[in-house]
Amino acid sequence: MRRSPWATLAVLALAQFMVVLDVTIVNVALPDIQKDLQFTPDNLQWVISAYTLVFGGFLLLGGRAADLLGRRRLFVVGLALFAAASLGGGLAQSQEVLIAVRAVQGLGGALLSPAALSILTVTFAHGRERNIALGIWGGLAGLGGTLGVIAGGVLVDSAGWEWVFFVNVPIAVALIVVTPRIIRESRVETEGPRTFDAAGAVLATGGVLALIFGVIRAEPLGWSSGEVVGSLVAAVVLLAAFILVERRSQAPLVPMRLFRSRGMSTATAVLALNGAAFLAMFFLSAIFLQQVRGLSALDTGLQFLPMGVAAIVAAVGASQLVARIGTRPVMLGGAVLSVIGLWLLTHAGASGNYATDLLPGFLLFGVGIMGVSIPAQINAVADVQHDDAGAASGVVTAGYQVGGALGLAIITTISTSRVTDLVAGGGDPVNALVEGFHRGLLVAAVFAGVNLVIALTSPQLVPDAEQLAEAVAA
Repeated sequence: MRRSPWATLAVLALAQFMVVLDVTIVNVALPDIQKDLQFTPDNLQWVISAYTLVFGGFLLLGGRAADLLGRRRLFVVGLALFAAASLGGGLAQSQEVLIAVRAVQGLGGALLSPAALSILTVTFAHGRERNIALGIWGGLAGLGGTLGVIAGGVLVDSAGWEWVFFVNVPIAVALIVVTPRIIRESRVETEGPRTFDAAGAVLATGGVLALIFGVIRAEPLGWSSGEVVGSLVAAVVLLAAFILVERRSQAPLVPMRLFRSRGMSTATAVLALNGAAFLAMFFLSAIFLQQVRGLSALDTGLQFLPMGVAAIVAAVGASQLVARIGTRPVMLGGAVLSVIGLWLLTHAGASGNYATDLLPGFLLFGVGIMGVSIPAQINAVADVQHDDAGAASGVVTAGYQVGGALGLAIITTISTSRVTDLVAGGGDPVNALVEGFHRGLLVAAVFAGVNLVIALTSPQLVPDAEQLAEAVAA
């Protein structure tokens, strides 16, 4: 039976769209969840944090497991866990159950996301087709975050918060049914036993979990709290031990040869910075639109929608430009547009016209964020061997998630401190929120600006189309 690679892409992109959609759609439902299940403010954060913690913590393990056990198999297992947890979330009648199923959702996402990206990598050959596939993949993921806000507002208002979970179930079940018919199984080909680096898996998962946990707890407790410092120190120790173990392991969880390939280290750093800028912009803008300009969740989502559309168009366009001019100039242009977009947003006030105050910044940032992300992903997997596709996908995805979580925590801390200082000094609360919004976006622009420097100076980027062709041929 002949399987179309573009049908495979449709399945993979829809699954990733669902995972990204779930992140923002649940945010919209938090006030109703808090009221119905009687969450305290401190406990409510775990509806989001439980998912983020487990998702980020198990990405490296999920990526390598896909290589060894079968990429399609792990993809389907991840979908099944995601569907079951979504059903449990909609049926949850207590705080404990909801937090637990959110953790299971995170595990499902950690299995299916790197498996999906690795399937895409081995399905499409180097060059134009893979670039276009990555563009569509990245664009739909970006659009999913935007549509999540809109869909969440509609579902919460019309059917109740439970439906932000129930909506995932039919999508996941449909994908489980069609996947065996559309996607081929693939995994590492080896004549010997499929050994697994248990020590590396424990150290990597524990280290990333400790890092993300420390970042999550920094917002309510402060960076100097014993719990936060202890978690971050544990993360450093565990991840350092992980690197030592991987260098000596016969079957490493993350083969060190990945970081000798063209651009893997650089691309991971770029995606981490991109995640920090994007998540901070989205979080701060949502607060600004709702608490300063008084918009509903649905209206807020609608104001984000042009950015999402711009992102998906830019993703496809960036993938085609890379084939013509190489990754460096595309990434450079994306970084410039990201910085300009964030700078324009820092001039928005408590009142004003959307079309002139916010829309230009949203559009430029939507184009810019994909102008950075797509060439970085292409550069990361340009010469990764098929046997390492899952591990490489796990590293790239983990870089984005961990960088995003860390950057968001830093930026929101700076923004909140600005608001607190102004209010304590007798300033107007609304004006203080506006100033905090501006300060946070300026820091996000600094993160985006670092990517501008990397695009200009990194020798690991493929600078032009001719050298890209040489890398592909190799």
